Amino acid sequence: MKLQLIACSLAALMGAAQVQATESAAPKAPASTVTSAAFATVLAGDWRAPENTARDQYRHPQQTLQFFGLRPNQTLIEITPGNGWYSELLAPLLKSKGHYIAALQSADSGDNARKSLDKLKQKFSADPTHYAKSKIVEFDPQAPVFGKPASADAVLTFRNVHNWVMADDAPAMFKGFYTVLKTGGTLGVVDHRAKDDANEESIKDSGYLPTAYVVKLATDAGFTLVGSSEINANPKDTKDYPAGVWTLPPTYTLGDQDRDRYKTIGESDRMTLRFIKLSPKAKQHHPIKAVAAKP
Repeated sequence: MKLQLIACSLAALMGAAQVQATESAAPKAPASTVTSAAFATVLAGDWRAPENTARDQYRHPQQTLQFFGLRPNQTLIEITPGNGWYSELLAPLLKSKGHYIAALQSADSGDNARKSLDKLKQKFSADPTHYAKSKIVEFDPQAPVFGKPASADAVLTFRNVHNWVMADDAPAMFKGFYTVLKTGGTLGVVDHRAKDDANEESIKDSGYLPTAYVVKLATDAGFTLVGSSEINANPKDTKDYPAGVWTLPPTYTLGDQDRDRYKTIGESDRMTLRFIKLSPKAKQHHPIKAVAAKP
């Protein structure tokens, strides 16, 4: 990974911009963003699985989606949504004016991919009130196509980049995001954050990634970094567990071993990054800035 060189490249990318915490949870948003009332409705929705609602305290969904500039009229693609944690929020928020698309690995990728597809399809079909307009697309992670080029306003992915890195699919995935997004579109990324001085050996199979490495994946694909938030930070996370990040909740890979300790720590420390796809001309003149936010 050449982590030290990557860290230096991130410092250069940020330039003179200072990443400073602000009082607000996100940059100033246009009037067409999702209202607080709409967020309150979906967060309290009785269609949400109770175990998913319990994770709100760690995942800060409203602040995270506000940081990514969510608008109700967007065509939004969520990459690898798992059991649909964010689907339970995004699909209803986009139902009236926008389009929610869940992108999952094709069923022929293996048993896990097929099971994920089946579970999400069942989830959507069982609740047409909230998911009738939602769409599922399948992709090949080695040559991913998520839709027609320049057809999406936003691409979001939560806690998935580390899996693509371990599978050597990450560069292709980020190129796929760039292709499907419109010019001016947003790429939002949340993932488990390694220590800045982490080396290849210490992060191998740990589930944690250095922020600089993720930024480089995106910028190599053509994106411009415009925001870095501390919304999903967790200073209690020491990132040195026997089973990597999966030691922590909600996975608890070690079972009952030291469970109370890991419960007290909570979910992992996470980077929250916002990128945009600029036109080549705009990219030449775009002032690089980073916006940090507290939960």
